[in-house]
Amino acid sequence: MATFSSTHCPSYSYPSSIKGGKNQRLAFSSSFPRLSVPAEAKFFLQSQTSSHQNAVLMQDVATKVNPVEKETPLKKLKNELLSVTSSEEWDEKGCFDINENESTVSITVVGASGDLAKKKIFPALFALYYEDCLPKHFTVYGYARSKMTDAELRNMVSKTLTCRIDKRENCGEKMDQFLKRCFYHSGQYDSEENFAQLDKKLKEHEGGRVSNRLFYLSIPPNIFIDAVKCASLSASSGNGWTRVIVEKPFGRDSESSAALTRALKQYLAEDQIFRIDHYLGKELVENLSVLRFSNLIFEPLWSRQYIRNVQLIFSEDFGTEGRGGYFDHYGIIRDIMQNHLLQILALFAMETPVSLDAEDIRNEKVKVLRSMRPLQLDDVVIGQYKSHTKGGITYPAYTDDNTVPKDSLTPTFAAAALFIDNARWDGVPFLMKAGKALHNKRAEIRVQFRHVPGNLYNRNFGTDLDRATNELVIRVQPDEAIYLKINNKVPGLGMRLDRSNLNLHYAARYSKEIPDAYERLLLDAIEGERRLFIRSDELNAAWALFTPVLKELEEKKIIPEYYPYGSRGPVGAHYLAARYSVRWGDLGVDQ
Repeated sequence: MATFSSTHCPSYSYPSSIKGGKNQRLAFSSSFPRLSVPAEAKFFLQSQTSSHQNAVLMQDVATKVNPVEKETPLKKLKNELLSVTSSEEWDEKGCFDINENESTVSITVVGASGDLAKKKIFPALFALYYEDCLPKHFTVYGYARSKMTDAELRNMVSKTLTCRIDKRENCGEKMDQFLKRCFYHSGQYDSEENFAQLDKKLKEHEGGRVSNRLFYLSIPPNIFIDAVKCASLSASSGNGWTRVIVEKPFGRDSESSAALTRALKQYLAEDQIFRIDHYLGKELVENLSVLRFSNLIFEPLWSRQYIRNVQLIFSEDFGTEGRGGYFDHYGIIRDIMQNHLLQILALFAMETPVSLDAEDIRNEKVKVLRSMRPLQLDDVVIGQYKSHTKGGITYPAYTDDNTVPKDSLTPTFAAAALFIDNARWDGVPFLMKAGKALHNKRAEIRVQFRHVPGNLYNRNFGTDLDRATNELVIRVQPDEAIYLKINNKVPGLGMRLDRSNLNLHYAARYSKEIPDAYERLLLDAIEGERRLFIRSDELNAAWALFTPVLKELEEKKIIPEYYPYGSRGPVGAHYLAARYSVRWGDLGVDQ
């Protein structure tokens, strides 16, 4: 079958409003092209008079990495990395190709000693390097309060790196080369002096090139502003772009989210802030617009005329497991529904954008969110998992977590019915369901179509017309797939009907391993592609939907419905769906 891609690393076309000229295509492979420096890509500072607020010219240093013999065992390579030169010794090697006409990217992971950095960010950066998607000149710096040497960081990072299944023959060599570009600086998140020291180290590696800097804030939200302030005043780029990736949660409600945005904008322009929701980087979510807008059979059906309901389902088969302290402050609605599921809903329901430009897509998403009714308490069911014994194993309750208060009412499960009051979706229920400690792990979109009017074969289905309903299922994870449930005749002399799947199973169709969501989002941030990141007005519209009901739940101290660990969740979720004549699609067995 035909394949419509010419390269494994994406390239994007930017409008003149962003790049300041004709459309430019950027593709990172073995070299990194000179980038024009847009005015909006510079840090927005409140005052230019203080010497601390003047942007510091940052340079980068590219290195020639000595190739490693292919027959050298991987274990030996990792051991040798512990004796790799420090950043100070690096400069004395004379391995620099200093060229003012070239660009470099310095990626600083703020909070480098945390789980997210170790399990997701560093592996994603290595995967991009492994696929030749990073520029020729780049440096990765870890920044955290923990005391650590460059060698200790490399040792920590090396334990989490893996290579693509289809290219393992040069894994050790690539890993060695990547780790030699990783360095560490210890400092406080609220210390301008420590960030100035980081700035000095980055400058050693940037060697006269156009300096571009990306800061990934893998830290708790209560220290976002301190870190952004110090980075802006002491470690920003003077002749290239500076961007900051901010992890969720983006506040707890409309007020705290707006306060966070105002604080960030004291030091950053809006187009420098990359609010990351990793679900938007998942392959099947990104495929939503392709499925809908490039296939004629779907777009005419994508409305209230043919679609009866849409279900967005997220479930995990484990509990908080030590994260209870963090989770108890937010709950499942803030943690999953207000961001992950709502973002998917907006992409699913939006009108056709003018183009694939980031602003055009995000404009359409905002229109969807602003057309939605604020969520009502009657349309919400909350639950909390309790202890349960199965197969001789006792599973703990949510409140058995030592980091969770014994009287906590924080929901670990929620189901909700939302509505979009526009011409396309008027009256169509969008049902969300998200929970922890359920019977399986999955994330999927289910589109249930209306019954066939005057169906000639109704008698073959009996009184249960739902058995004859067509359903489109987009399984985001695990085991990615898109399948359409149709009715067909079972071979034989009789007239017996069967419900079958037209199935696109990604593992069977594509041999290539699906990239992790963080890989795509990091690459987009480096390239300046913003369509998978959340804009401030989009964030405000999302919080406006959920803030009233969240406050009502907390003020009235609504007691969640308890459900056993490993079950399908509270019974109330089924009553909620039944109120809108809907049956949850994940209750049956998909063949």
